[in-house]
Amino acid sequence: MPLPGPTAGPTTAATPEPTATFAAFAQRADYSLLDSLRADPQATVDGDDHQPRQVFSGHYVPVTPTPLPAPELVAHSRTLFQELGLGEALAHDDQFRRLFSGDISAATGPMRPFGWATGYALSIYGSEYIQQCPFGTGNGYGDGRAISVFEGVFGGQRWEMQLKGGGPTPYCRGADGRAVLRSSVREFLAQELMHALGVPTSRSLTLYVSRSETVRRPWYAPNSRAFDPDILVNNPAAITTRVAPSFLRVGQLELFARRTRSGAHPEALNELRMIASHLIARNYRQEIDPNLAFSDQVVELAALFRARLTSLVANWMRVGYCQGNFNSDNCAAGGTTLDYGPFGFCELFDPRFQPWTGGGEHFSFFNQPAAAEANFQMFWSAIRLLLEGNTEALARLDQIRDGFAEAMQQELEAMWAGKLGLSRYDAELVNELLQLMVAAKADYTIFFRKLSDIPEQVSALKKSFYLPSSEQLDGQWTLWLQRWRAQITTNGDINETSAAMQRVNPTVTWREWLIAPAYEQAAQGDYSLVGELQEVFSHPYDALSPELAATYDRLKPREFFNAGGVSHYSCSS
Repeated sequence: MPLPGPTAGPTTAATPEPTATFAAFAQRADYSLLDSLRADPQATVDGDDHQPRQVFSGHYVPVTPTPLPAPELVAHSRTLFQELGLGEALAHDDQFRRLFSGDISAATGPMRPFGWATGYALSIYGSEYIQQCPFGTGNGYGDGRAISVFEGVFGGQRWEMQLKGGGPTPYCRGADGRAVLRSSVREFLAQELMHALGVPTSRSLTLYVSRSETVRRPWYAPNSRAFDPDILVNNPAAITTRVAPSFLRVGQLELFARRTRSGAHPEALNELRMIASHLIARNYRQEIDPNLAFSDQVVELAALFRARLTSLVANWMRVGYCQGNFNSDNCAAGGTTLDYGPFGFCELFDPRFQPWTGGGEHFSFFNQPAAAEANFQMFWSAIRLLLEGNTEALARLDQIRDGFAEAMQQELEAMWAGKLGLSRYDAELVNELLQLMVAAKADYTIFFRKLSDIPEQVSALKKSFYLPSSEQLDGQWTLWLQRWRAQITTNGDINETSAAMQRVNPTVTWREWLIAPAYEQAAQGDYSLVGELQEVFSHPYDALSPELAATYDRLKPREFFNAGGVSHYSCSS
């Protein structure tokens, strides 16, 4: 498991040349996906393709986004702007604002005058589904409101830029294709935080809101204790631009594999091969030698994806993140976190933590390794078709699949050892700790941060407990601390161990009750709290000032337990 820091995600090979104007930005365009993959042959030439319909073949559909009327900038990621070499003034440039608020007419050569949406399949824990497709075939499932509008190279690194909430596509299933400000603020801030935590993730570029367009969604009444949304509310429409080396998903490979197995059309197997080759080129070229035989590249791809996926999930567990809906279509084939919809971060420690009302325990906090294995199973099943007849390559591929559970366990063991400052994993010590944390009703982030000080007494940990501790429980804690410290002291310098623990146990975490006021104020035109959260989230391992600690380093207030829209929420976005 990689340690937190800038090396955990995609990095640029050199400092990018400054990009100060929109014209200079446009010159960065380089559309590898559009140039190397196939468009739906039934698609329109100009991208005017906004009604739900079946898509039978091809890797993408050209589609124009729907502009936000009267767009206003809520926030932009200064961190990502700096990494890409973009001048700060670009965030306020008229053409830049138009493009990333959905007006593709702002594009200038060599940019393309349309965006693109992709289809993919859905499987949940290894079971194939088509019920969500309005046609009952699976041919209508894909990017319903996510439209990529730019792909380019900055400082040697390829990035794709995608509008979330950019309007309807052929995959919209009859919906409006919009995203609300609430979910857009959440996605924007979550990507900022996860990157700063050192967790591989899609990134945030810009967030725009419309001052005149609203959309109606189910949500929770003030002070609601309902499980499901109990009212309909009007929300400002918004577009957040998420950025990644690619947005290729396991579900896309799965879609072309399904078409190959069913003989959907003569080019199905070739289209599967093309998208696998594109995945290797986009996400794994630095690690996979292009001179290898294609079958060997496919086997290497499986091994590398397994390593990235197991490391990713271990990182999620390390920082308390719960994906909430880890289907194959939400599993990025490049090994990054994707789709910040029904996610949450664990506060009161519970292995069954799951904030999304539609998720169930199968997508809960501690079940994420199992969900990852099911997604890898679908990935393996899809690319296996590319090796038919190659007995030796198939055997190697199957061995990689069979080793997933062991690889996942090794990553988890390394993660727990790191969080506890241990030189090696101790299953008995870790399992007893998790039981004590449940019994003490400990806050996941606050507890591990306080433990990073390597305390001798349980009293130093009690500020992370939601309920007063009993004498019996204190005795159990004391015995555990003694055993743990005995192992810690054999590692060498205790101060170095403490510092190492502080590098993997953050001070700051996502707390939904602190995010809700930010998007509520943003709806009224006040973006200051969004900006404050951006700043706090940019240094999540640093000690907080007393002023900030009073807000961001405290237990969840009692009134927010079981509160609709805070402790639990639907995916109404």
